[in-house]
Amino acid sequence: MTSRFEIEAALRRCYDAFNQRDVNAALSLMHPDVTWPNGWEGGWVNGHDAVRDYWQRQWAAIDPHVEPRGFSWDGETRVAVSVHQFVRDRQGNVIADQWVEHAYEIQDGLVRRMEIRLPV
Repeated sequence: MTSRFEIEAALRRCYDAFNQRDVNAALSLMHPDVTWPNGWEGGWVNGHDAVRDYWQRQWAAIDPHVEPRGFSWDGETRVAVSVHQFVRDRQGNVIADQWVEHAYEIQDGLVRRMEIRLPV
């Protein structure tokens, strides 16, 4: 079983990879059948290919940056992360500067599902 420490470290690596636009590194920390919220367009995407496509569309239109600031656990497989989210449009104008909560479900040490909860 993967420890909480290892999962928190993996989630931090996932945020770093997202902020560096390293989609393969981020996806390596997710279950192949991950369910991911499409917080930008609405709805959900499922699986690595769908997450990759969603993020690439998002990054082409906006410049999001997310920083995890705190972790709280609900059992062994659910963790909520307080996140500072900072988003600019492609011209550099700030369109969001807010705190949100990302709720993760972990399976076999990988992200199986993520939800966005507003506001923190």
